[in-house]
Amino acid sequence: MITPVLLCGGAGTRLWPLSRKGYPKQFAPLVGDESLFQASARRLAGPGFGAPLVVTAGDFRFLVAEQLMQAGVDPGAILIEPSARNTAPAVLVAAMRLAQDDPQALMLVAPSDHVVPDAAAFRAAVAVGVAPAEAGQIVTFGIRPTHAETGYGWLELESEVAEGAPAPLTRFVEKPDAARAARMFASGRYLWNAGIFLATAETLVAAFRAHAPELMAPVAAALDGARPDLGFLRLDAAAWEGARDISVDYAVMERAPNLSVVPFGAGWSDLGGWDAIWREMGPDDRGLAQSGPVTAIDCADSLLRSESDGLELVCIGLRDVVAVAMPDAVLIADRARAQEVRLAVSALRAKGARQADSFARDHRPWGWFETLAREDRFQVKRIVVRPGGILSLQSHMHRAEHWVVVSGTARVTVDGEERLLTENESVYVPLGAVHRLENPGRLPMVLIEVQTGTYLGEDDIIRYEDLYARS
Repeated sequence: MITPVLLCGGAGTRLWPLSRKGYPKQFAPLVGDESLFQASARRLAGPGFGAPLVVTAGDFRFLVAEQLMQAGVDPGAILIEPSARNTAPAVLVAAMRLAQDDPQALMLVAPSDHVVPDAAAFRAAVAVGVAPAEAGQIVTFGIRPTHAETGYGWLELESEVAEGAPAPLTRFVEKPDAARAARMFASGRYLWNAGIFLATAETLVAAFRAHAPELMAPVAAALDGARPDLGFLRLDAAAWEGARDISVDYAVMERAPNLSVVPFGAGWSDLGGWDAIWREMGPDDRGLAQSGPVTAIDCADSLLRSESDGLELVCIGLRDVVAVAMPDAVLIADRARAQEVRLAVSALRAKGARQADSFARDHRPWGWFETLAREDRFQVKRIVVRPGGILSLQSHMHRAEHWVVVSGTARVTVDGEERLLTENESVYVPLGAVHRLENPGRLPMVLIEVQTGTYLGEDDIIRYEDLYARS
């Protein structure tokens, strides 16, 4: 039985504005109807696979649990990183956690934001790696290149290797320039590095002990000091901060002598930029990849996406362009320079633009809300509470609120008085009143909230009780 270890962090910058720090790309349906995270979890489920172990950030914990439930995948442990420390500490803490129960447990470490169209072929490739992994090898999966890509790291082999056969790894190669990438692609001895590893928990812990011993003590202490938190396991923050911020490739894989590679040629992408999204969406005979309400006139070789039903993206005479329209931000870029989107995110952060990291739609454990209008002293929001969702018992120092139910049923408590509201009914929450909102029904509940007051920030909140244990 193989335990999938899904790494679920990410800065959310390479696919801005659709992916942002508060909602990175693995949670978005970039190619298809389900998110990349859900597709990854379902790809590594079924015969031969156990419940996944997920390593993620505290801000994403409820989103992880919700999307796994929607995908029909029961999780094992969900480990909460107190802060982002890159992939090496995340892989090590997962290996230590599994080794507590079974040092020989097989674990498949995989990013949760990749696209693998042929899940059956990938599972077959994983099966090829089981025997060498059980024999003490760290097995990585090299992707057969389809072009001279400069955005990926590469793996060098001694010679060309047939599909379905593991081979020794000669070395890792950093992201090359265009000329070197062309030479490697032509040689046939190089594969793309997918960052996916299969090994026993004991093998990986031993590799860290040999090649990154400085990580052992802080990561072990973080796991020893972990505490349960509503079904999650929250690692000890003080110990975790002592772990070096470093990738698993730099820390261990580039130094370990016991690496094998299983070639995989059935299709893969890490969706590392908008150009990759364009390829995965399958451009038509004009080279156009379109999504959402888009009108294209005399356009070619471009990616055109509108992510809002009410926003029509109209493009005329475009060539080799990425155009992505969100309700609160629009990206227009030369397709050849799509990797530079992160520079735009840095520039937005420098000027204090909220769009750099946050969406107009803000996800919460109970559902989500989005701001429809905001001016001095008032703000209008749409709030959607999923069935069974309960907001915290709270009050505000600087604002009053008016709630109008649009659909569904709301149970509202204001200063100890409870009442049920249905469609077209409303309630007033005075400034300072202790109140709570919940959805007791079987369908999502939607309401419009009008806030009025001298300060309308999300930090104007005093929580008295909270189902989700937020401070």
